[in-house]
Amino acid sequence: MQNENNNDAVEPEENLEDVTAQAEDEGPEGAGAASASDLEAELAETKDRLLRALAEAENVRRRATRDVDAASKRSISNFAREMIQVADNLSRALSSIDPAAAQENDAFKALLTGVEMTGREMQKAFERNHILQVDPLGERFDPQIHEAMFEFDDPSKPAGTVGQVMEPGYTLHGQSLRPAKVGVTKGGPKAAPKATADPAGTAPTPSATVQDDVDANANSKANGDNAYEADGKPSGSHLDEEL
Repeated sequence: MQNENNNDAVEPEENLEDVTAQAEDEGPEGAGAASASDLEAELAETKDRLLRALAEAENVRRRATRDVDAASKRSISNFAREMIQVADNLSRALSSIDPAAAQENDAFKALLTGVEMTGREMQKAFERNHILQVDPLGERFDPQIHEAMFEFDDPSKPAGTVGQVMEPGYTLHGQSLRPAKVGVTKGGPKAAPKATADPAGTAPTPSATVQDDVDANANSKANGDNAYEADGKPSGSHLDEEL
């Protein structure tokens, strides 16, 4: 009887050992698979957040660069407008002088020569600083760079053509600094619509603002600024996307 009781006492211990061994065999594999899946999901999410943060920082840097570049180009606009008025006064002074009278007086002729030289040097200084004069006589009226002061009948020219220039305009880095004051024709045939592309299919010349953006993007690509991830990869790979 005593031996039978001892055998009965050992059986639960043997069952416990079997259950423990089975748990040790199966438990780590199941827990390891679940843990690896969670880590992969967390890694993918962290990578996506990092790429998006990098993309946003890159977009902010590019916008700041474009803003600084645009501000530097337009920084002299107020000074340029003041100097344009000086150039206008020189032109008025030259137009009011009779060349024949200047030939009769040496002092008058020397004064006229000095004013002409001053006007030429001022225009050269304008060109060096990307300030260009706009003289649109005979061109089609463009409200971006022209200011219509009046209209007059001229059947010999298409309607909407600049027939008279009261005051020349100026541009700074391709942007209008002062519109040209002009007289526009009417009564003639309608002007042909402005072509968006030439017969060969070449795209029209982009505006100065668009060209600046294209140049900035091209420079960034050339410097490798956007080469974080190749095309066709998961989200976060396109750094130009506005987030």
